[in-house]
Amino acid sequence: MTRSRNTPSPYRVALVAFPGIRAFDVSVITEVWGTDRTDRGAPAFDLRRVAGDRTPVPMRGGLSLLPDRTLAWLDRADLIVVPGLDDHLTPAPPPVLDALRRAHARGTALAALCAGAFTLAQAGLLDGRRAITHWKLAGLLREHHPRVTVVPDALFIEDANIWTAAGTAAGIDLCLHLVRRTHGAEAAATIARSMVTAPFRTGTQAQFIERPTPHTDRDADTLAAVREHALRHLHEPLTVADLADRAGMSARTFARRFTAETGTTPLRWLLDQRIAAAQKLLERTDLPMPEVARRAGFGSEVTMRQHFAARLATSPRAYRAAFSTTSASAASTSPTDVSTGAD
Repeated sequence: MTRSRNTPSPYRVALVAFPGIRAFDVSVITEVWGTDRTDRGAPAFDLRRVAGDRTPVPMRGGLSLLPDRTLAWLDRADLIVVPGLDDHLTPAPPPVLDALRRAHARGTALAALCAGAFTLAQAGLLDGRRAITHWKLAGLLREHHPRVTVVPDALFIEDANIWTAAGTAAGIDLCLHLVRRTHGAEAAATIARSMVTAPFRTGTQAQFIERPTPHTDRDADTLAAVREHALRHLHEPLTVADLADRAGMSARTFARRFTAETGTTPLRWLLDQRIAAAQKLLERTDLPMPEVARRAGFGSEVTMRQHFAARLATSPRAYRAAFSTTSASAASTSPTDVSTGAD
């Protein structure tokens, strides 16, 4: 469902509403897809609040959501997002479940934030598939939906064009990832900057990140400096051993502390940052592919192409064709301009 930024019609997103949905998740969905940022170069979105009828939908805290479309609008949606639930076992109305089944059968992408996975499971859409929810709810999801393969520890995952996310901040991560997937890294970064949030956390990061104890605070600062150094020197042939040396640690100690602080391994983090750097170069410049690969630190176009295929299920050339909006005049971008700003 990837579409170019130059597509004239707005990308259509449906927020599915029924009593019991979580106000925070509604706010996240609305902030990502319901705020007009076209003046800052962000794509145009058409977000609709969809329910069984136009009656206000009650939420916790005295809030309510006024739907502006009925379930019939799901036939037009490019993406359907299900908010989490305050009561994780809240039954969704049968018409909602039926509409979600029909949408998936049509090939429409579905996404659920946090306990929204329970709604998709009620519809039978997660049977035999991998799914994630908040780590505290994983056992409950397994108990009530034993046919679902509950992934124990991730921020978000996809299976058969169905996306699920862990709790709270991971819902933001998934929403930004879905923007990145359909409109490119720069569009996601623009929205993230507006929201003052990290633009790039991969779904494979752990939900629960070990926090350094007070006596290791200096180590945490050291690792932050090492990550910043890596982002500024992605075009160099950095290795995990190089980063460990810079931190003044053995490779084993460095890897353990890095994973505890970030929720991912140094090698995976470094690869993720290089992919993100390559995405930005492909969007912003007309540099030849070998030069993009060199500046992003892949060494060769072949290596970059292999990693794009494995992580993004596309090629660098196809990515550029979909998302490039710059002219050849941007090709003067320096190697240090490709930093993702994420750590």
